[in-house]
Amino acid sequence: MSHDHPSGTTKTWFITGTSSGLGRAFAEYALARGYNVVATARNVAKMQDLAAAHPSDRLLITQLDVEQPSEAKAAIDAAVTRFGRIDVLINNAGYALVGALEETPDAELRAVMNTNFFGAMTMTRAALPVMRAQQSGAIVNISSLGGQLSFAGFSAYSASKFALEGASEALAEEVAAFGIKVLIVEPGQFRTELAGGGLRHMPIIEAYQNVVGDARAFARDMHQTQPGDPHKAALAIEQALNADKTPLRLQLGDDAIDAIRAHAQTLLADMAAWEKLSRATSFESV
Repeated sequence: MSHDHPSGTTKTWFITGTSSGLGRAFAEYALARGYNVVATARNVAKMQDLAAAHPSDRLLITQLDVEQPSEAKAAIDAAVTRFGRIDVLINNAGYALVGALEETPDAELRAVMNTNFFGAMTMTRAALPVMRAQQSGAIVNISSLGGQLSFAGFSAYSASKFALEGASEALAEEVAAFGIKVLIVEPGQFRTELAGGGLRHMPIIEAYQNVVGDARAFARDMHQTQPGDPHKAALAIEQALNADKTPLRLQLGDDAIDAIRAHAQTLLADMAAWEKLSRATSFESV
């Protein structure tokens, strides 16, 4: 048994969206470290190779649609029944879509919010009673550099990630007293299925082709050429979780750091340029 946990028990990682990409890399990393892993996905058939390669006493594979609260609770219960605890919940299940806002049908906008935002909230609420009882744990929400900024063609995707980040920031304060950490992860381009099967293209309105055509092409062409290594992402996340002072946000990749820093600098510059007007909006004192 691996004795790197305060109580001498083996750590348990619970990961959503484990059939491919970052989720699969997180599962492989944790198993290689000797941890217990609960690997979940809507389609468990895609995880047969994972099951074949690892002993079942340390790997629990469970079918889970994060949008169904009953399935979320059942999966958390199954994890606790098998392993006794949940140390790290990684809300990784999600997908991307590309298209201008006007090109995005209401059903598609609601669907991406349901998976990327509401699904993560459902999993978090299901796991929190377990972590509060343990007085320890970590919730890792996989956002994106698109959770800090956005650009033409990614309005719906960024909306889901901005929502995830806003909830996570408050959650971190709410659960700190219970010994629970919250980490928002903002990857740039990593070599995953996000640009393949994990990407939905919205119907095209010709008027927007000049505006979002490049974004569509970028999203299509980057598949399997992304610089980010998913296994290094797993290592970086664990190092951040193990730190005495875990950051609220962890950017992963040169592109994430560069884009988010430039965006923050623009925010500060705009604020400075308009500060006088902004401050002149209160009722005059007598």
